Amino acid sequence: MWGFLNVNKPQGMTSHDVVAKVRRGLGVKKVGHAGTLDPMATGVLVLCIGAATRLSEYVMESIKRYQAQVHLGVTTDTYDAEGVVQSERAATGITREDVERHLAAFLGEIEQIPPMYSAIKQGGRKLYKLARSGHTVEREARMVTIERLEIRDWSLPQFTLEVVCSAGTYIRSLAYDLGEALGVGAHLAGLVRVSSGSFHLDNAVALDTLLAGGDWQQHLIPPEVGLNDWPRVYLDAVGVEAVQHGRSYGDEKPAGDRLALALAPDGELVAVLKPDAGRWQPEKVFSAQN
Repeated sequence: MWGFLNVNKPQGMTSHDVVAKVRRGLGVKKVGHAGTLDPMATGVLVLCIGAATRLSEYVMESIKRYQAQVHLGVTTDTYDAEGVVQSERAATGITREDVERHLAAFLGEIEQIPPMYSAIKQGGRKLYKLARSGHTVEREARMVTIERLEIRDWSLPQFTLEVVCSAGTYIRSLAYDLGEALGVGAHLAGLVRVSSGSFHLDNAVALDTLLAGGDWQQHLIPPEVGLNDWPRVYLDAVGVEAVQHGRSYGDEKPAGDRLALALAPDGELVAVLKPDAGRWQPEKVFSAQN
């Protein structure tokens, strides 16, 4: 058995905690996650089961949608509600129109500096470990893309912001940077991941429900369903044998440079294909023994 589990991560647990609980609770040896959520955050956490761990990088690259609770007037060292307060400034003069006017500067491809309390490594050490030891270092800005920023609820000093963004975007940094642009500071008071690619919160299973026993496999999402927005290449028996032996396939010519899923006649995922010199070349191959 292999595929994805769309889990509604509870608050207070790390993504690694969820993986460990699922591994023990379901008796599955190979479990990974596709995109970290901070302990404070809840919502969609995609778990990769069995051979689907080889697909985690593709799920991680997908577009994310969040509901972010931003608290104006207070900054913390972690940029979120779990950190130590660093400054407090009055935010009573900030209007919804003020925030909307500043949001435009954060749309599109932007440079973002990761927070010190993050798992990014610098000089071989994770930033959050440096931060906990009292060190602050210069962080290199990273390019991220923010497709949508819309205020969904307004109740000073907090408001809810819908964020649609690329993988690798730090919503904590977005809240902090927005607060600085407004001149009053801000931190992230709450975060829900509403979707990650084709995985949506409406279809997520609660962790307790998943671990309660019974037929947990009913929640297992086949890899070809979890990557349903990918191009498909449908193979006949000859094509399946060729691809599984690492040979290129050319009955369907690649269009563009996107990766594609190679499916057997029964609909099972056989391989991830990449375009190469007008043919499909296997990049990752999956056998019937997965």
